Amino acid sequence: MSASSLPGLQSPLGLSPSSLPDDAIEVGRILDAWGVKGWVKILPHSADPESLLFAKSWLMQAPDAKFRPGFSVFSGTVSLSVEQAKIHSDSVVAKFSGLDDRNAAEALRGVRIFLPRSSFPVASKDEYYWVDLIGLNVVNREGVALGCVRDLMATGPHSVLCVEYAESREDGSSSAAERMIPFVAAYVDAVDIAGKCITVDWQPDY
Repeated sequence: MSASSLPGLQSPLGLSPSSLPDDAIEVGRILDAWGVKGWVKILPHSADPESLLFAKSWLMQAPDAKFRPGFSVFSGTVSLSVEQAKIHSDSVVAKFSGLDDRNAAEALRGVRIFLPRSSFPVASKDEYYWVDLIGLNVVNREGVALGCVRDLMATGPHSVLCVEYAESREDGSSSAAERMIPFVAAYVDAVDIAGKCITVDWQPDY
């Protein structure tokens, strides 16, 4: 099915074949239709959905096959112009240009949303996008390596670093383990994005 054949899409330019830039990051996916006028509900992959609200168009790819097998609305990468996007409860809702009914919105259920990292608005001082923290090494003030940031978790007032490390067993083998470090000034001394390192006031046995 061609990119312009999405049912309910009024403008043939609304759903345009595109390609992912080298710095593309998956920032969320479409959960379902929202309302009856073509709006969709988005599950952001981060507690900081500002990039979704800021972008004027989103890049999209088909859902994971395990989530929605047999998807055939489009193939490859397409872009859609965002008419409006806003926070709603714990998600984001959006209206695309040319999508004006619920059927068209439902057809996009599960679609993966990407944005180029270069399009993100500049973060404020001492604020960081989650995507920039994932993969950074974590060391404490004494220089002891605590692991690598695998993910972040929102816990209401602040975020928590999910740090993966190798835990030694009695038989000499090791297995992957995880420690949780609150991402707050009381425990985080410095974040060096360029140096790929986070320095914390934390001990391995905490």
